Amino acid sequence: MQRHALNIDFVWHASNGPLRRLSSDQARQYDEHGFFLLEGVFRADELAAVRDAIDPMEREGEDTLRQRDGGKTFIARADAITFTIHLVKRSQVLKDFSRHPVFRDIAHDTLGPGARLYWDQAVYKKPGNPEEFPWHQDNGYTFTAPQQYLTCWVPLNDATLDNGCPWVVPGLHRMGTLHHELTPLGLQCLNAPQGAVAVPARAGDVVVFSSLTPHRTGPNLTVATRKSYILQYAPDGAVVHDPDGRITLANDPDRQFRIDPT
Repeated sequence: MQRHALNIDFVWHASNGPLRRLSSDQARQYDEHGFFLLEGVFRADELAAVRDAIDPMEREGEDTLRQRDGGKTFIARADAITFTIHLVKRSQVLKDFSRHPVFRDIAHDTLGPGARLYWDQAVYKKPGNPEEFPWHQDNGYTFTAPQQYLTCWVPLNDATLDNGCPWVVPGLHRMGTLHHELTPLGLQCLNAPQGAVAVPARAGDVVVFSSLTPHRTGPNLTVATRKSYILQYAPDGAVVHDPDGRITLANDPDRQFRIDPT
């Protein structure tokens, strides 16, 4: 286990409070273990509206995948796993959802005031997919500074051990970004780590973890698609280190907007 080449002087910053939504126990779990499960915060009709907005765009994206040689691009594969990105640019429903008070409060309690949406994507893991998504940190895909930003993993149907719920490794977030290697299924920073914890979640919950928390999802061995919508938030002023060496400010007005009330 090695640190990322740009991870030179990382120091984890604990939540300062006052807390809007997190309990003191949840804030402590996030600081010490890098994750927690926030249960029952979305109504069924809210999630139905999100699914209805995402499903047509996901189908369109998968149709495009099928037309490619091998039915894949990078780590997305038709009839196995799809990644549908930047949905807030195409749907007012999802743009409004990304500013939901739940996310505003979580971002405030973990990052402080003034957070921006950093990234949004739907990840659909298709039925009978026996492959696991490798252990990785979100900041391992594209190094962003500050390294410590927020991931909200929203199950659009129940995420179980059988259909590919998230797993996390507690505590390693305090090391900052780790070195990742490219595998056929995606970037990987760990292999069979000790102390991994499964985090099953019901529709209506949110799995909250740091961009620095190593995590994976298991195979989908059921007959239904496991659907999730992932929203990530970063402090205002965060910068992105692109693979080509460019450093850009994460403030695209169409998709990296502030989530505070205007």
